[in-house]
Amino acid sequence: MFRFHSSRGNPRNGGCIPAGALQAQECGRGRRRRGRRLRVQAGAAYELRPARPTIASVRLRLYHHPDGARVAYREFGAGPPLALLHSAMLSHKEWEPAVEQLADRFRVVLPDLPLHGDSEDRPRHPYTLDWFADVISGFAADVLGPRPLIGGHDAGAEILLHAIARGSLHPRRLVLMGSRLHAPPQNARLRAAWRLAAAAGALPGLDRLLTYGARAAFTPERGLRLTARSDPAARDLLRHAFADVPGNPSLARSWARCARSWPTGPQTQLLELYPRLDMPVLLLWADRDRLHPLAAAEEALALLPDGQLRVLQSTGFLIAYDDPVGLARELAAFCG
Repeated sequence: MFRFHSSRGNPRNGGCIPAGALQAQECGRGRRRRGRRLRVQAGAAYELRPARPTIASVRLRLYHHPDGARVAYREFGAGPPLALLHSAMLSHKEWEPAVEQLADRFRVVLPDLPLHGDSEDRPRHPYTLDWFADVISGFAADVLGPRPLIGGHDAGAEILLHAIARGSLHPRRLVLMGSRLHAPPQNARLRAAWRLAAAAGALPGLDRLLTYGARAAFTPERGLRLTARSDPAARDLLRHAFADVPGNPSLARSWARCARSWPTGPQTQLLELYPRLDMPVLLLWADRDRLHPLAAAEEALALLPDGQLRVLQSTGFLIAYDDPVGLARELAAFCG
């Protein structure tokens, strides 16, 4: 099940929302009132064509930023490029459950953000939000081309919005999945504890010790708690994300730099950015994500000139693991 909100009908079909799950008579009306909610059976009226690519067909590549930072990324399929940025502490594998269903229609590009996966982790870089935005903007220009289709989750969404605000990224269509947006972050005490622990990585002797502590804290079982449906595959996602962390003091020092500089409070400047976004924006939210409540997305929707809000039912933080078909359906319908 999903809920739907829109701040404007999709101009590509006279105002109909091509989610593939709406009945024909709904699309025939041609205009939709803001804030209207529709509930239909997820996946009941829309199916993507059988996926051709397999995990074995993935292509690993590297983008090298002018400052020497490298971004590792994988590609699936052929067609217009669609890039998806993962959330903090995870990797490109966050999207694997849904990517094969998308790869029949898009060249799906899955980067590892710096400090994650196979991408840059040396402490020579500042790891500020400005720096992340510059690196991802350079990656998008080099790998995706002008006016890309691009989306992000959690930290990935924060980086995209910051890059757009700085004027270094100009997407054709933008997908924002669960993130704090302009609102105060949830679990403030937990985040403060993480920042304190990460900052200790700058101290000689503690850096290596903290890498082992990170793996002990982020166990595979924690992956299950990030899903609403307890998908056992989420264990492997956490296991992969922290596989190379223990014994890597260089990574600990880099995370310390990031922890000191990453914004912590409400990002209220985004309230001024939303009305200036000149591209269609899809807010794709999970209804059981305790870290990213729906209220912030609804507030952003009211300010977007061309925005839609989709809410996938019975999904948690790891939306691709809880409902990969629903996620792929919504991305394909919006990015089309």
